[in-house]
Amino acid sequence: QLAKCGACGPGYATPLDAMKGKYCPREEIVYLPCIYRNTGIEKPDYLATVDVNPKSPHYCQVIHRLPMPNLKDELHHSGWNACSSCFGDATKKRNRLILPSLISSRIYVVDVGTDLRAPRIHKVVEPVELFWKGNVANPHTSHCLGSGDILISCLGDPSGNGKGGFIVLDGETFEVKGNWENGEKVPPLGYDFWYQPRHNVLMSTEWGAPKVLADGFNPADVARGHYGRRINVWDWSTHTYIQAVDLGQGSIPLEIRFLHNPDAAEGFVGCALSGAVHRFYKTEKGDWAAEKVIEVPSKKVQGWVLPDMPGLITDILISLDDRFLYFSNWLHGDIRQYDISNTRQPKLVGQVFLGGSITKGGPVTVVEDKELQCQPEPFVIKGKRVPGGPQMIQLSLDGKRLYVTSSLYSGWDKQFYPDLVKEGSVMLQIDVDTERGGLKVNKNFLVDFGKEPDGPVLAHEIRYPGGDCTSDIWM
Repeated sequence: QLAKCGACGPGYATPLDAMKGKYCPREEIVYLPCIYRNTGIEKPDYLATVDVNPKSPHYCQVIHRLPMPNLKDELHHSGWNACSSCFGDATKKRNRLILPSLISSRIYVVDVGTDLRAPRIHKVVEPVELFWKGNVANPHTSHCLGSGDILISCLGDPSGNGKGGFIVLDGETFEVKGNWENGEKVPPLGYDFWYQPRHNVLMSTEWGAPKVLADGFNPADVARGHYGRRINVWDWSTHTYIQAVDLGQGSIPLEIRFLHNPDAAEGFVGCALSGAVHRFYKTEKGDWAAEKVIEVPSKKVQGWVLPDMPGLITDILISLDDRFLYFSNWLHGDIRQYDISNTRQPKLVGQVFLGGSITKGGPVTVVEDKELQCQPEPFVIKGKRVPGGPQMIQLSLDGKRLYVTSSLYSGWDKQFYPDLVKEGSVMLQIDVDTERGGLKVNKNFLVDFGKEPDGPVLAHEIRYPGGDCTSDIWM
């Protein structure tokens, strides 16, 4: 079985194979980009390898650091040169991690194939390549394509204005081939994306104009139209922009996730500022629509920037069996688990608080709350009071362990959680009840990025070497 699968290409034949397969071992290491931009420490960002194997003597430790050759890149999200979308191609190997830099617009291609535990730099794509060949900048999400190439969404143009374009990297040479999109029409803003060839569609989302969000969040910029509100729909085969699904002023739709089953013509998007999760779906007549299925009410507060504090839904993901949806409320400080067996009526089945801006004894007083009776206690683990709130999440393939980090983006961390920038972020792990639903913090698991050799650092997105439910797309 194992040898046979090795001959198939990277990843797994189906999402359920990835989840339940006998040969899908538990994750033993994870990769995280660690960011020094905006911390006052003049060191390059790096890729950390963390040991997450409970049987290892190095459990919960950073076992390798790969520093980038430049300062202030703002590493952010990562993707693969090949994933389950290339499963049928035995010539493909998942051996390069693609690391776009949100602010410098560099793209690092990291060799994780030679030594899984000690990645090394394979190639650097300089920003000028993106500027010249694609007239885009601020690369964000990368997904590999079944063709073997790599598709990367961008936030802006080389001047820092918003522009929802894409670039394509050659999967062998990692040269910039040019834009993916065809035609004159391009959305005004960009961010994340997911594609589904069976429905001839690619969906992208919108954060904000890079020059506006680079150094922090100004609420007035929302009213000025500098932040996103749409899901943008693209024709997969012609690469043309065909529809905008408007989710409302100030919604800021960030991470977008189709259901993993490649036949499904629906998925979910988390909206940061409106605190809503929308289900998007294909209509009877063949276009796309969205409906709000979850809403996190704002809390009326004193002692904060604004009188209303949104939850700020920053990351969402779906378990590989399409049964549970998870998201983080970065400002309120909780992570939630919903049963989405009925996608139109998600049911809250798990919730856990891991810090946030409304903890007892802090500067913020909650004066009106539609959800909680009282402010949550500060989150302490292994004697450490954790600064910040839960942000990036990653689920184990079997759905039983949820990993969490606390940094959103250095410019916003500095503004909303100054202590997070001073003390560094953390990685935590939550045990998941996959039968009935339910979340429980693993009190033995803490990776404290405040104790790094060059000083406290902001760790961001989590990746497993063998792929995961936010990197892999099934065709």
